[in-house]
Amino acid sequence: MNDSQDAPVRAGETYEVEIQSIGGKGDGIARVKGFVLFVPNVQKGDYVKVKITKVLQNVGFAEVIEKLEKPDRPVRERRFETVSSEELGREDDEPESQYEDTDDFGTDVEE
Repeated sequence: MNDSQDAPVRAGETYEVEIQSIGGKGDGIARVKGFVLFVPNVQKGDYVKVKITKVLQNVGFAEVIEKLEKPDRPVRERRFETVSSEELGREDDEPESQYEDTDDFGTDVEE
């Protein structure tokens, strides 16, 4: 029976990851698509290329195949996308208001 059916990674695949923390046994902890990987011989903050060696149902194990330079920006999945007004199909011209801008704040309203 193969326990790794639901895992987003497979043994033999390679990924570039940032070590987010160190586990209780001293292995680095990284995530790929939210899936936890244990990586030995690394420090928190290291940016490395790893090869998946073993995949279990909830966690995986990987080995460092290359130490990489840390990117200028943190490696994160984008949660929000920037969209221009043209992409939204909006017009730049605001529709004309049916109300007149005044500074008298209702002084001409009948009581």
